[in-house]
Amino acid sequence: MTKTWRDVGSLYQIYPRSFQDTNRDGVGDLKGITSRIGYLSWLGVESVWISPFFTSPMTDFGYDVSNYREIDPSFGSMADFDELIAEAHSYDIKIMIDLVPCHTSDQHAWFAESRSSRDNPKRDYYVWRDPAEDGGAPNNWRSLAAGRSWTYDEQTGQYYLHSFLPTQPDLNWDNPEVREQMKDVVRFWYDRGVDGLRVDAIWGISKDPELSDDPINPDYHEDLEQYGSYVHNRCKYGPNFDNYLSELASVNQEYEDRYMVFEFYPDEQLGDIYDQYSRVRKISSDTSAFYMEYRHDRWHASDTLWSMKAYLDGESSSIPFFCIGNHDQPRIASRLGYEKARALSFQNLMTPGISVVYYGDEIGMENGDLSESQIQDTFSPSNTKFDSRDLERTPMQWDDSQFAGFSDNSPWLPVHKNKEWANVMAQSSHDNSLLSMHRRLLHLRSQLPVLRFGSFEPLDVCSGYVLAFKRELDGARAYVVVNYADSPQRISLPEQARVVASTSRLVSFEQKTTGIDLGAHEALLLMV
Repeated sequence: MTKTWRDVGSLYQIYPRSFQDTNRDGVGDLKGITSRIGYLSWLGVESVWISPFFTSPMTDFGYDVSNYREIDPSFGSMADFDELIAEAHSYDIKIMIDLVPCHTSDQHAWFAESRSSRDNPKRDYYVWRDPAEDGGAPNNWRSLAAGRSWTYDEQTGQYYLHSFLPTQPDLNWDNPEVREQMKDVVRFWYDRGVDGLRVDAIWGISKDPELSDDPINPDYHEDLEQYGSYVHNRCKYGPNFDNYLSELASVNQEYEDRYMVFEFYPDEQLGDIYDQYSRVRKISSDTSAFYMEYRHDRWHASDTLWSMKAYLDGESSSIPFFCIGNHDQPRIASRLGYEKARALSFQNLMTPGISVVYYGDEIGMENGDLSESQIQDTFSPSNTKFDSRDLERTPMQWDDSQFAGFSDNSPWLPVHKNKEWANVMAQSSHDNSLLSMHRRLLHLRSQLPVLRFGSFEPLDVCSGYVLAFKRELDGARAYVVVNYADSPQRISLPEQARVVASTSRLVSFEQKTTGIDLGAHEALLLMV
């Protein structure tokens, strides 16, 4: 029986350039993903999110789309994509792809027309404005990629808006034609069998119609050229934010069992972040937003537990998506260290809804050790290797061969030296490996409805260093405990329960107990 999104318990993110190369050019491709669907099924993955593979000049590695309806040749062909969909569906694995709706590449045909003249029919597909009185940019908005959000176009004598790189002009969602075009893009991919969309960078979908200056941030004391020097309440989250997202999501209703999950980072300057999460998760019954608070690396049991509950309490009808990493965040093993990363991965796979795994995190991949000359991603404002997103995008490590089984030739980014032990082949044969832990927990998520649908109740287990919560559904009860301390902790459960899975214990305990000694950074799943 085919699963619906409500039955899915896991989502595995693939960065296609770095997953598997089959044509020996050092760049991952769609055929490579297809060849590894069997691995994903073995692992217990129930849905896959693939980062952009559309035609693109790659100034932002696919997030600068020049044609929404074509496959970039570096990734293969439309026939390759159709084969991938068919293979995934044969394993009952859903496919989610990235939609980049708020900007295009400057090489997109729409933008070529838009910039050709002020009276071109597609001029209003993008945001154009006259210079300010001093000849400068129309307002003080800053780009997330550093510098002003405006670039002057000599040919037409106006500035165009870009919230990211100058090669990524913002689409004008206030133009109903743009909204219809983007809905047609969604229909195109849904018609090809895509099951869902991860919707990129939604905060800029609506802006202040007056294009007013962003206020200066009173808590920031750097120069006014910095992004953080401003409160960004004009350049994003405009008056039509909810309406435009709802309109985009309405396409889901034209199909059976389609889902959208929004990339959304709440802003503390704009109010309670959990109210913001709730606002986005309430857009419709078939949309949600990733929980991304793990990115702050606050290693504190009670604060983390409270944060998880606040996200869940804000909205009850949409599916929760708990995520500890992605293509824009440093690797969890590099951020926290291997043992903490293992504990947090265990915790993340015990949360309600859909748990997200970034490719390679299941084997403990770390940030790449790249030299300045090897860096290709120059999006970062600092433009240094320490801030480059290439570090978390290095090739998947399948074995300990020269190029880790990713390719027969030198890959686009160098393979990490830890491939000797952080690889699928080595870890698949060890019951206590990180990969084996992920596999056990992913299969348990699939087998035990209480782990996907059960209630979420924080617990006091007599240690402030231990994060603990109860999951309950139809008489089944599960307890999850995670020791955030680097020393052993003694805890007490409210009833006797049996250990079912652990970060460090190989054999389940047959005897039920209420008192448990947890090792440093150990996590357990117990069932009544």
